[in-house]
This record gives sequence, C-alpha cells and structure tokens, in this order.
Amino acid sequence: MEAAFARKAIAARPQQSAAPYFPERMGWQHRRPEEAGMDAAKLDDARKFAMASENSASRNMQIFLATTFGAHEPLDTPIGPIQDRGPASGLITRHGYIVAEWGEPGRVDMTFSVTKTFLTTVIGLAWQRGLIRDVNDYARDYMPADVDLFEAPHNQKIKWDDLLRQTSDWQGSLWGKPDWVDRPEGATPADWPNRKLWDPGTHYKYNDVRVNVMALAALEVWRRPLQQVLREEVMERIGASSTWRWYGYDNSWVEIDGQKMQSVTGGGHWGGGMFINAYDMARFGYLFLRGGVWGANRIISEKWIAMARTPGPANQEYGFANWFLNTNRKAWPAAPASAVCFEGNGANIIYIDTENDIVAVVRWIRGGTALNDFIGKMLGSITGAGN
Repeated sequence: MEAAFARKAIAARPQQSAAPYFPERMGWQHRRPEEAGMDAAKLDDARKFAMASENSASRNMQIFLATTFGAHEPLDTPIGPIQDRGPASGLITRHGYIVAEWGEPGRVDMTFSVTKTFLTTVIGLAWQRGLIRDVNDYARDYMPADVDLFEAPHNQKIKWDDLLRQTSDWQGSLWGKPDWVDRPEGATPADWPNRKLWDPGTHYKYNDVRVNVMALAALEVWRRPLQQVLREEVMERIGASSTWRWYGYDNSWVEIDGQKMQSVTGGGHWGGGMFINAYDMARFGYLFLRGGVWGANRIISEKWIAMARTPGPANQEYGFANWFLNTNRKAWPAAPASAVCFEGNGANIIYIDTENDIVAVVRWIRGGTALNDFIGKMLGSITGAGN
C-alpha cells in the first residue's frame, strides 16, 4: 500500500521541465500567476474571497477561547500562553513560487491544532531513527518506570498508532485537565466523567488531553524537548524563520536525565501550541508536497508520509494527527480526492494538493463551506501547467 501511494503521488504531480524550486532561507521567490499557469483575475478573486471570509469571532483570544471551547466545556481556564490574533491572512504557492498573498502573512499567530501535525512529524522522526520500532507497539513499553501514563488497565492496551490517529480513548487526567473535559459527552454534566470506554483503536474522538499524552510520551522517548527536535531536524533544514515558538503549559514541566523540560501541547485549546507565521507554515506544507524532501535532502520518510495520509478504520477522513483527508471528495468537493489539509481552530489551514502542485495557507477563515469555496475559486484559476 505504501509503495503504491508513493507511485500515485509522484504520478499525480504536474510534469515540470526543471528540478523543483525550493525557497531560500531568507526569501521566497514570487511568480506572476500567468507564469504559474493561473488566471490572474480569477486568482485575485480567490484572494479577495479569503479576506472577505474572515471568522467573525473576536480577535481577542481570551474572548475567543471563552466563547468557543469555554461555551461548552468545564475547566476551560487557559494554562498556557495565548495571543490576540491578526486579520485573515495567507498565501498560495504553485510549483513552489508564491503567486498570491493577503493580510499579514508574516505575523506570528497561534495556529491551534495545526500543531498536531508538527507533533506527529516529530514522532515520525523518532520512528525513522529507530527510537520507536513500530507504531503498532504498545506505548507503555517505551515509558520509564516512574511514568504512569499507561499503567491503568484500560490504558495498557494503547498503541502508538492509536495515539497518532486519536483513537486511543486514553482515560485519566494530565496537567490538571481530565480526558472528559474536551468536548464532553452526556445529557448532563453529571454524565461527563462517566463516559463509555472504548477499546483503543476502535473509536475516533478528537481530544486534546489525549494528544498532550502523546506529546509527553514522545518527550520521554526523545529525552529532549520536542521544540528542539523540530527546530534541528525540520525547521532549520527547510529555511524557516527564527520567529516560531512551540509552547506547553505553565505546569507541564518534567525532569528527564536531571534536566527540566517543558512538555509541549498539541494545540491551543488551553493556550500554548505552535505560534508561527504563514510563510513558515507554507514551508512545512511544501516539505510534504515534495514527499518529505527539501532540495537534495530527505527529511521525512516517504513511508511515514504514506502511513500518515492513510485513513484508519475508525475514521476514513483522518490519518495521523492532523492529516485531514478528502476521501471520496467528501470534505472539500472542490478539491482532488488526494488533497490533504492540516487544520486548526480559527480556522488555520495548510492545504496540500499534489495533483495541482499547490500549497495554500489560509488563516482565520470562517467555518461552513468557506474553505471549500476558496479552494474552488483557487483551483478554478488554473489555466495550464505553467512553469
């Protein structure tokens, strides 16, 4: 299956006469839409639509969190850094060149659950190095004796693959947040802590507590801060800026090998997570558009990418966190079935389209059909292969 995916992805990319362009560390070349095989007026319509479709929620992040997550969840007090956001912003690249920009793409903002894709990428690097032998291994077998994340009978059955796909159904409390507080289930608050338990791997549930469990487990495997791993192994190698930061919580500190380390979060639900600008988000997306290669260097295993974008049995539209898939073109009918998005609340989007050789970063676009409508306008501007 993995080899077949690799052949399909390569075949889907438009034929180009020269080797792919990779942006320089301190700059990114632009192309006129016509040079990239796109109609300038139609592409500008897509850009204007993204700007006009800004999320109507408050830019004040304290209010934003209180009126989204906090409107439905207990224990919603932020325990990590938060930051007021900027305007609707983003950029579009084709064949690696920037063809459109809007808003403030250089502004560092919270990116919420796009952070999850950075997290699973770092776990993929551990797998590449052999620090994790197999994603079907039990996570418990990788933890030191003084870490009890997976000691409860229910949690002992959790595999790395379950964590990666948000099907672990981990039960417990971490950093003062019980698993059930995220999108609680039940008719009344009294029902929330007494939820049904699912066998790991059988039930998909989007849950930030469990993602934070995965982050702590990965920290125990790497034995050094995941921010540092990401910077050295990925972000520096793709020419990202020095402005991004990956935060944990005020209380998410642990000691490993005599050193204090902060366990990062997989999103901004209670603050923290990845704070980053749109250009660095686009570089990260472009790395995956190019199959994990940057220039002459392979950074991410092609086999890992194939696994990440393969749906699990519990959710056909989700791979590893946070690979949202367009299976049967259900999520975004305007896009090819092979397109993927790394998504975060707000919304924050990295759109990756190998068939059209496009990466788009779309920040603070409203919900509903707005993203699909934007994709339709963007792809509708394509006139040919370009160069």
